[in-house]
Amino acid sequence: MTSDVRTFTVREDDDGIRLDRWFKRHLPDTSFNTVSRWARTGQLRVDGKRATPGDRVETGQTIRVPPPEAPPAKPARPEKRIVPLTQDEQAFVQEMVIETAPDAFVLNKPPGLATQGGTKTNQHLDRLLDGLADREGNRPKLVHRLDKDTSGVLLVARSARSAAFFSKSFSGRTARKVYWALVIGVPSAEEGLIDLPLAKQPGTGGEKMHVDEENGLPARTRWRMVDRAGNRAAWIELQPLTGRTHQLRAHMAALGHPIVGDAKYGGADAFLTGGISRKLHLHARRLKIDSPSGVIDVTAELPIHFAESLATLGFDPMAGDHLPLDNPDPARDPEVKKQRVAAAAKQRRRERKGERRSRGSTPQPKGRRK
Repeated sequence: MTSDVRTFTVREDDDGIRLDRWFKRHLPDTSFNTVSRWARTGQLRVDGKRATPGDRVETGQTIRVPPPEAPPAKPARPEKRIVPLTQDEQAFVQEMVIETAPDAFVLNKPPGLATQGGTKTNQHLDRLLDGLADREGNRPKLVHRLDKDTSGVLLVARSARSAAFFSKSFSGRTARKVYWALVIGVPSAEEGLIDLPLAKQPGTGGEKMHVDEENGLPARTRWRMVDRAGNRAAWIELQPLTGRTHQLRAHMAALGHPIVGDAKYGGADAFLTGGISRKLHLHARRLKIDSPSGVIDVTAELPIHFAESLATLGFDPMAGDHLPLDNPDPARDPEVKKQRVAAAAKQRRRERKGERRSRGSTPQPKGRRK
């Protein structure tokens, strides 16, 4: 509207400056692009004549400026639509619970269920945790995760305080975890320690890991062979001493024995014939972890496809639980060692700083001047 047009008179201290400079001084919220557009469309005038941003103004001239433009409206952020759980979904997550503790629920996650949501992943465990909320509506909190196709023990904290406690246990490597896996072929030894650093494989968008001796993060896995089916397959117990993404899958593939059903790391060679399921055969069998109210030590039953594969290969399901649970050895973890070295150096710096302060505050004995 013309009534909103603004007019300004050039003052003496603005005499001779460029028009775009005048805008910077007096209308700083008006961008150069806007001034240029006004000039091109004839809306910007000096003493009634069309003007350009490079024109110089003189004292007493009148500058005609179009009405201020409203900032472009930001697109409204779509509201996150919360879809309440159905009765079947509530029953589904409640049936996963294999132990209830004062500070946590322990679940047996089925294969095929993602732990958290993501692109095109609408159904996941984190959403289903609404079905375990208390009367006040406080829902459990994830403190660690399992891959979508990995089954087994998964702990969720019942409060923010217990979540912080458990998160520290997992990051500090004090939680002890046992996985069962069926692998292609038979390792040459009965047991071993895989110590191979892992990094995200370039070109996979972070979806796949690979061994990288130069840039990889430390990754260590202890393994033992429970039983073997000739030279065809082996039943392996795995105890991760670090917690890298896809660590067990990448380590077993690097050992030359990919986990059965793991096409991502084993390709076409990761499958067995003879009625063995093509699903991933990796199961979080046991978790032992301290909690604020005591020790939690839980074992999760195998999913149907894994149990059937053990039976088909002639394995005794009871054999795997007789192996001892190793204590983690954080002192051998390079990351933990690095943290300890840094902490010790920091303590030494504090001590030296304290010594300098104490020397500075000690009165010196007076002596005779020579």
